[in-house]
Amino acid sequence: MHRARPLLLAGAAAALLAGCATSGGGAPAPTWVPSPQIGAGGDGPGAQASPIVPVPSQPGGGGGQGGGSVGPGPTGGASSSPGRRIDPLVVATHLTAPSGLTLLPDGSALVGERTTGRIVRVQPQPGRPVPTVRVLGGLDTSGDGGLLDLALSPTYGEDGLIYAYITTPTDNRVIDFTLHGPTTPVVTGIPKGTSGNTGRIVFGAEGDLYIGTGDAGRPALAANPRSLAGKVLRVNDIGDPAVGNPVASSPIFTSGHHVVDGLCPVPRSKFVLEVESGPDKVNLIERGGFYGWPATSKRQRIAPILTPPAQYAGPGGCAVLAGRLWITSLDAQALVSTALSTTGNPQAKRWTPVLTKRYGRLKTVVAADDGALWLTTSNRDGHGTPVPADERVIRYVPSASVGRSPL
Repeated sequence: MHRARPLLLAGAAAALLAGCATSGGGAPAPTWVPSPQIGAGGDGPGAQASPIVPVPSQPGGGGGQGGGSVGPGPTGGASSSPGRRIDPLVVATHLTAPSGLTLLPDGSALVGERTTGRIVRVQPQPGRPVPTVRVLGGLDTSGDGGLLDLALSPTYGEDGLIYAYITTPTDNRVIDFTLHGPTTPVVTGIPKGTSGNTGRIVFGAEGDLYIGTGDAGRPALAANPRSLAGKVLRVNDIGDPAVGNPVASSPIFTSGHHVVDGLCPVPRSKFVLEVESGPDKVNLIERGGFYGWPATSKRQRIAPILTPPAQYAGPGGCAVLAGRLWITSLDAQALVSTALSTTGNPQAKRWTPVLTKRYGRLKTVVAADDGALWLTTSNRDGHGTPVPADERVIRYVPSASVGRSPL
């Protein structure tokens, strides 16, 4: 389902990277300095506390540019309990299955809970209130479905639109909405199943929306050119097939995906990277490419450009920041990164783990323009060992020893 929307100023698309899971192109270099390590021992390069970068916001999370006019509302509880030691990296606690995360222009974040449909606003400082700003209803949370991801419109300053990938009783779909307005379908009819309902969304450099879909538990759909399952879709902001797609009338950009765990554009380049599990790999998304799922398909496939080490299995998401690709490892309870090449296709040099076993299973990771990475935990998913504060949102600034060379 699509609908017409007034044409926005073309020049506004240049600001899109502020809402993507990448560092913003053309932004001034961050002035932060990593804080001393937390606790004893550390866990390798970059295992350091994040400094608090001031952002323009009013007390209690209101005000500021972009989503600042939220106003008072129900809260999910402060990000830290009074009287307890505050971990400077933990900016929200006691959330339920946080999966989607997108950054607002004022430096705060919107975090979506998969199983409740609740969207909360999180400040970059620990100990601040975490108000509920929106609740999306009508979700089907079975088979790993629900509120799966969030993305900010490239022209958020003009339209205030937020995009979400959700599961309904009939399908998986992408919708858009403002914090106070109705929801509108953007792309519908993505197959749902008893499993494989995971999905990711992100805006690319041209302003097109990339939508990563799971195979809905039916591997054959990933190779079926008539199905939207197991694909990366590419559409414009109202859901029409993007200009330059392999088939002009179809939103399908690539196929042969099992589970799209992460999508991350590479700043100041044409590249979009995709990370998926089973088997774990990093793909460079190419127009019309087939990426090998199911394995029984006889179609010519594109090989992954990177393969994370086996000890860092179970990718949960990806981001590109300061010339490095960052991938969360659910199984290894770590965040791993590798430097990307400055010319040609991205290539791995060596992988560096940080935050190892510090916060448990790490899922979503999003890069901010100020040099920080925002992450969510997934310890109450039946596979982790939760602590009372779970689930948490973490804001982590890598140290210089990990590398900050721009692409």
